[in-house]
Amino acid sequence: MDIPLEVLTHANIEQLPTITAQSPGAVIALPSEESFAVMCEAKGNPEPEFRWTKNGQEFDPSLDPLLRKEENSGTFVIPNNGNLTEYQGTYRCFAFNKLGTAVSQEIGFMVPKIPKFPKEGFDPFEVEEGQPFILKCDPPKGIPPLQIYWMTMYLQHIEQDDRVSMGLNGDLYFSHVEEKDSRRDYCCFAAFPKIRTIVQKSAMSVVVTTTNSILQRKPSLLTPPGVRSEAVLVKGEDLRLECIAEGIPTPKVEWEKMGHGRPEKFRLENHGKVLVVPGDEQDVGGKYLCKAKNPLGEVVHYFTVTVEEPPEFLVEPQSQLSMIGADVVIKCSVSGSPQPITTWSVNGVPLQETLSANRKIFDDTIIIQNGQPSDSAVYQCEASNKHGKILTNANIMIMNLYPIILTSDGQEYSAVEDQGVMMHCKVFSSPPSTIFWSKDDSSELVTGPRFTVHDNGSLEIHTIEKGDTGQYTCLAKNLEGTSAVDAMLYVKGTFFGRHDNSTYSCVWQVYQWRLIVSVSRYFLEEGVLHIVNVSHRDQGEYRCVARTPVDSDVASARLIVLGEFTLGFNLLPRPKGWQSVKLRWIPGEDHNSSITEFVIEFEENKWQPGSWRDLQRVPGNHNSAVLDLHGHVGYRFRVYAVNAVGAGPPSKPTERYLTPPAAPDKNPENIKIEGHLPHEMDINWEPLSPIEHNGPGLEYKVSYRRQDVEDEWKEHTVKRHSFVVRNTPTFVPYEIKIQAKNHQGWGPEPKMVTGYSGEDCEFFVSVMLMNSSVVKVTWKQVPKDKLHGHLGGYRVNWWRMRSLLHSKQSQGERHTAAFPGSRSHGTVSGLVPFSEYSLIVMSFNGRGNGPGSKAVNFKTPEGGGFPELVADVQKRSISLAWTPPLEPNGILTGYLLEYQLSMYPYAGPLQTVNISKPDTTRWHLRDLEPLSKYRFQLRSCTSTGCGSIVNLESTTLETSDVRAAFGRLYRCKHLIRCRDEKAKASQSHRASLSTGLASVHTGISSQGWFIGLMSAIALLTLVVLIACFVNRNKGGKYSVKEKEDLHPDVESQGINDDTFCEYSDNDEKPLKGSQHSLSGGLKAEDSGDSLVDYGDDDAQFNEDGSFIGEYAAKKEKRASAEIKATAQTPA
Repeated sequence: MDIPLEVLTHANIEQLPTITAQSPGAVIALPSEESFAVMCEAKGNPEPEFRWTKNGQEFDPSLDPLLRKEENSGTFVIPNNGNLTEYQGTYRCFAFNKLGTAVSQEIGFMVPKIPKFPKEGFDPFEVEEGQPFILKCDPPKGIPPLQIYWMTMYLQHIEQDDRVSMGLNGDLYFSHVEEKDSRRDYCCFAAFPKIRTIVQKSAMSVVVTTTNSILQRKPSLLTPPGVRSEAVLVKGEDLRLECIAEGIPTPKVEWEKMGHGRPEKFRLENHGKVLVVPGDEQDVGGKYLCKAKNPLGEVVHYFTVTVEEPPEFLVEPQSQLSMIGADVVIKCSVSGSPQPITTWSVNGVPLQETLSANRKIFDDTIIIQNGQPSDSAVYQCEASNKHGKILTNANIMIMNLYPIILTSDGQEYSAVEDQGVMMHCKVFSSPPSTIFWSKDDSSELVTGPRFTVHDNGSLEIHTIEKGDTGQYTCLAKNLEGTSAVDAMLYVKGTFFGRHDNSTYSCVWQVYQWRLIVSVSRYFLEEGVLHIVNVSHRDQGEYRCVARTPVDSDVASARLIVLGEFTLGFNLLPRPKGWQSVKLRWIPGEDHNSSITEFVIEFEENKWQPGSWRDLQRVPGNHNSAVLDLHGHVGYRFRVYAVNAVGAGPPSKPTERYLTPPAAPDKNPENIKIEGHLPHEMDINWEPLSPIEHNGPGLEYKVSYRRQDVEDEWKEHTVKRHSFVVRNTPTFVPYEIKIQAKNHQGWGPEPKMVTGYSGEDCEFFVSVMLMNSSVVKVTWKQVPKDKLHGHLGGYRVNWWRMRSLLHSKQSQGERHTAAFPGSRSHGTVSGLVPFSEYSLIVMSFNGRGNGPGSKAVNFKTPEGGGFPELVADVQKRSISLAWTPPLEPNGILTGYLLEYQLSMYPYAGPLQTVNISKPDTTRWHLRDLEPLSKYRFQLRSCTSTGCGSIVNLESTTLETSDVRAAFGRLYRCKHLIRCRDEKAKASQSHRASLSTGLASVHTGISSQGWFIGLMSAIALLTLVVLIACFVNRNKGGKYSVKEKEDLHPDVESQGINDDTFCEYSDNDEKPLKGSQHSLSGGLKAEDSGDSLVDYGDDDAQFNEDGSFIGEYAAKKEKRASAEIKATAQTPA
């Protein structure tokens, strides 16, 4: 209960807190907003304090330095600093003082996630002609409302009709497919207007296979399934029922509400497939049926609709001021479906957790018996079901208070005889006061049929008499005391029967409209209206209205004006310039019908002489007008009057008035920008009319510039009303301005319009990022009439422009990929992450390449790089050192190091070390097992993740230091000889590596398993040698051809004029099957020859020439045996 402010000025009365303002039920954090206020305001005496809960737990906004708290308020502001998810949740405000606590509704703070369709590729859907088909949309979840559209890649809507339509769930339904439904770019777009977001699903391709045997069939339902279904509708929402059927011919759908026919208010949508019943319709619930039929049959589906509703108060708890000792009744009655659950709280605490001996609960009612001041509190009633939640506060104040009269003492009232008057006496007290009225200090109360004391304390006197004048006293009395105020009533006679000195105002009116007496022809003098220079316009009925504060009276008179007037003219040039003149005239006879307007006509002698045209219309109470004219024209004017009957005859023309030349006062309008041809833009506009030239020498200045790039204005001056801009890029936006000029100067500053240059049938290329090194390129196919031959396919050229780590641009090597056949997309891989690329697409046929598309620039995201790794081996420790990757593929954030004991057949657990400093290039590992082999894996990381693994295996020693190196890998393509300088680098690097690794085998050779393995290999080698020796000594002859077949020229075998071996600086990990060379004696030439015996595209080999990965093909065994024997000789 609110205590009036006037009461607080009389007494310092304590008051329970009341929430006056709060945020709505949901606050949605839109990315475009700078901050979000979670509001809670309250009043009370003492001033309330505030506390909050978040998801049911205590939450103090003042403890968070990022939140902004407002003084003397519960409101706090969440800044949009990009870290909003931590504030997402359900909030509730509690405003409290020493008397009690008020509770707000729940406030949800929602941080919407950007909805996304999953990244997925679709194989073409093949459908036989005449069969039904459904294209699924499956839109992502987001903040409603959701709007779904089916369009092409070029944002053209998929045409829908009886046969093809979109369902309520967003799927696209085909009652039966036709050949024209074949297309490669069915795209589902989901729009979320509340967060201003539109997302697109990957394009889907539908291929309709034609057939010569399409049979008609009776209808069946594509949706909903089955024969019956149930629908739940929330009260107030529109009912939407859907039936989509398939069949040939296309079925028609009919709707009916069983037992009622069609609903009174309804509409059909989606070509009759959706029935919509407005939410305000009574009795929406019930049974409905839809019937789909064609000439071959019909199918029926039944709907059972149940209407539910959120909670609603039938009887809302009311705040009360009650006297001490009285019983207080608080009632909270709620409706809803399902039936809401009602809970009571006192000062924000559940009722069952507070004890009170004099409080009783009966169903939806609380009774406080023999209420005391200590029972004063704020009671909360909250009701909820699955459709919503409502809460209300009821302030129960139990106190006794003497009467406080809020009406001012000594107030005066005036009244007129035979009328009525109301004198006020507003009282606040507890318990309620009894009000008495008396007159002239008499102890007798004012009573009688003419006097009424209302419940609010006011005294009303009906049919006032002269003797009612006097002083009246209002007396308020209750158990706590008595208060009184006086009021004075004055009674006056009627207006025209009065002879007192009362002041009054007089207002003259004509035809119900008040006259403006400040106009020079009208003035009042001692209540008399004077009209100067009377004309027929002044004829009519006049009323004089006299008013006092308590009454009024009216007298009327009719004025008839005799005589006849003619139109006369006075033409004056305006002193401010030639472009306007003032025309005055004297109105003629209106024949007792008011003139509604005057029409001014003009005739000019230059362009259309002798033709009178309307120039301006003015109200009928005007006798002059200011006329705006064009330059370099000779004008004549005439005027005619219009009243309710019609138009009168025109006046005689004025003398001709010649205006001097001047600059144009307007620019061309209706500018149209069209592109009829590629690389051209046609600009057309509506020319100025001859009279608008304002002088000789009219021309137009055409200014244009590109809108999508920073560009200077280009200007051309023409006399015609069209202009063609040539050599424009295809379909790009331009800004255009057109300004008129003549010999006198330029027209006003023109408005800017936007248009596009000509379209072309060339490629419209788009690039979709798949990951940091792969993109999908999509293009529009070249029409058949543009091919000039048989289409061979499409070729994509791309080159790296720069690394995003450096601003310096340097165009890289151009790469090409060909996609044969009639395709509209292709995949480009092997890109360097965190780089900017440029790409073009062109078609080709047997004679060569066609013209290329406009270059499309794109940027690859970050990805991990390849560092170089070196180990410093000790007895029980290993120090790892590395250099940062040459291509970090982004901004380094650190490294991920993993290692484990790797002693065959045992492998220890994998240990992980996160190195968070990107400038770290060394790491020391202690407490390792001596004489044990360890495998190390190092990856460089960026913000998007970690890159590929670089491996290193190293063995701890007993005493000596050994340095093992894992450095660069070499990569050969097409099995050809490596360049000399890279072979030399390989040889020197391999020599230093083998020297260091020789000592490693000192430890390995002492192991039993190693000795056994070597013995077995030696025995096997001995057997093979003996067998070869016996075979050789058998003798015999063979042809030179057979000898050449057995011992081919390794140098020449496999070498191709087209191939070239590339050297790769990329660090790669050695894979299973690689073998370290234990001797420095292997020559670079031998390594180069070994490439011919193995491999395939992109074959990789280690420092000593051994291959990484699987052999692509078995080569001549003897050459393999020689290489293997050479590598194993030191053992």
